[in-house]
Amino acid sequence: MPDNEQEQRMAQPRMASGAVFFDADGRVLLVRPSYKPMWEIPGGYIETGESPLAACQREVEEELGITPTIGPLLVIDWAPSPAEGDKVLYIFDGGELSAEDTASIKLAPDELLAAEFHPVDALDQLLIPRLARRVKQAVATRRHGRTVYLEHGEQPTA
Repeated sequence: MPDNEQEQRMAQPRMASGAVFFDADGRVLLVRPSYKPMWEIPGGYIETGESPLAACQREVEEELGITPTIGPLLVIDWAPSPAEGDKVLYIFDGGELSAEDTASIKLAPDELLAAEFHPVDALDQLLIPRLARRVKQAVATRRHGRTVYLEHGEQPTA
């Protein structure tokens, strides 16, 4: 097969990376973007040549103004979108934020309206459905200690 045909068949997904952060009560930190109607987790698109972990660290610093240690990968989700094509999404463990870290949050004024901790059982009302599924899987994965592969926020049935 000629190289250009093979290249045309290769996936070129958009990739994004984010983190789940918790408070002492086990609630999840969500951010309210100024450009979307629903809440999100801190994170964003991975830039060319950037690793998913480096993108997560950069996005957290840009959006929240803090530089906490980012822990292990919790979830990888293949979630193509009709509007954006193939997407691969990574969620890392941001760990428990101290009161000092939380007080140090300085939101990116051109991007975020709020950052608040919410109980896990409220995620379905605050996040788009596939993100809610993905974040709930990340919370469960954090408890069980092994990375989970998802498709559209759900474990695939083989």
